[in-house]
Amino acid sequence: MSRKVIQTDAAPAAVGPYSQAIEVDGWLWISGQIPLDPASGELIEGDIERSTRQVLKNLVAIIEAAGGSVRDVVRVTIYLTDLGQFSIVNAIYAEVFDTEPPARACVEVSALPKGADVEMDAVVRLGR
Repeated sequence: MSRKVIQTDAAPAAVGPYSQAIEVDGWLWISGQIPLDPASGELIEGDIERSTRQVLKNLVAIIEAAGGSVRDVVRVTIYLTDLGQFSIVNAIYAEVFDTEPPARACVEVSALPKGADVEMDAVVRLGR
């Protein structure tokens, strides 16, 4: 088994004892990403649209750092603090995953780290 930590400055540093992502035998497991600005480490303030775009930008940066692309993503989980925002998140998500979208789940949660309103994690198969 090969195991490699993936880390990039193009995505926020981990805010706890975890890695941005771990690659194992061509599979990339990306930790939950919240709307943090990679440069400042601060939460992006504003509406769900800005938050969602930042989360997706962070996910893409990690995927690309591992040598993959969004077409390699096989599973995404979306966590929302307000499922009433689902249609906005879904529309922005569809801009990134516009062809052959991955499998996905979306759940409402009571709270997210740092008071974020959206978080996403992903599983990626590199080199498909």
